[in-house]
Amino acid sequence: MKYYSSKTIFFISIFAIFFTACKNENSSNNQEILIPQENIKVRIPKFDGKAAKEFIAKQVSFGTRVTGSKGHQECKNWLTSQFKSLGAEVIEQNFTTTTFNNVKLNATNIIARFNPNVQERIILSAHYDTRPFAEKDPNPMRQSDPILGADDAGSGVGVLLEIAKLLQRNPIPMGVDIVLFDAEDYGDSENNNPESWGLGSQFWSKNPHLKRKNVKYGILLDMVGAKDAKFYKEGYSINYAKALTNKIWKLASYMKKDDFFINSIGGAITDDHYFVMMKDFKMPMIDIINMPSENFGFGSHWHTHGDNMEVIDIKTLEAVGQVVTAVVYKESNKEFL
Repeated sequence: MKYYSSKTIFFISIFAIFFTACKNENSSNNQEILIPQENIKVRIPKFDGKAAKEFIAKQVSFGTRVTGSKGHQECKNWLTSQFKSLGAEVIEQNFTTTTFNNVKLNATNIIARFNPNVQERIILSAHYDTRPFAEKDPNPMRQSDPILGADDAGSGVGVLLEIAKLLQRNPIPMGVDIVLFDAEDYGDSENNNPESWGLGSQFWSKNPHLKRKNVKYGILLDMVGAKDAKFYKEGYSINYAKALTNKIWKLASYMKKDDFFINSIGGAITDDHYFVMMKDFKMPMIDIINMPSENFGFGSHWHTHGDNMEVIDIKTLEAVGQVVTAVVYKESNKEFL
């Protein structure tokens, strides 16, 4: 990543339990069903930033996770096992792609589904691969080496793993899909080549695992772990998913997260949400991404070997994690207005 574009506690009635049980008993595994959500409301659980940081540290322990590398394979196996242990139905979407510099990659998008038989769904996403080059590193001798990517992309994945844990411990009737895109960060940073980024999301947008009509919207998390992070309203998000973007930033303000979620418009960034929203799948999807500097750069550690655990801050993780958790639970409770 990234390329700048030019421009309450359960309230369950006996009826609800009986209705849901009957629906499930009479349904096949492949049949999508509806649960009467108005009978089930769940209190918003507390997001644990320390636990999210531990999930990031585990990813970093595999080393660099460039698509196709040993570290990437080990991390992929760990991620799928984690989601399964948290009660998700896991799909490994394998695909082959070619990078801007003609490297053939065998890649995998990881899809973790909670309540897979429920029609009404939202998508939470991040990418889990890391950058194969450190072209922004101050040491020219290390610019061709891959980075650890604690923030880019460990942080988004760490937050989503903790949200998955909350969904297991505090289940909701709405469907939630967590999609970890692969091969996002193998792009061309020297030339005006936006299509070289987000190879996993480009493939998924053409080959989605679910029907567009069943998904309300998506949220992408990218570089959401650094100290003093600033999350402006990303350009494509505000231009093409304005209502959703404004609702999330309004909720963040209500939750007193204004120091992180800045009520101003930032740059338009070609990230995974761009390919999901603007290309084949055409679903509203907003990007929560750190743009701390005046010119909306991504921080001094971006695409350098400084992108390690030292830049990860629990307060930032908690700010993003708690806001996104609130969105999920309020949406399920029919309270995200």
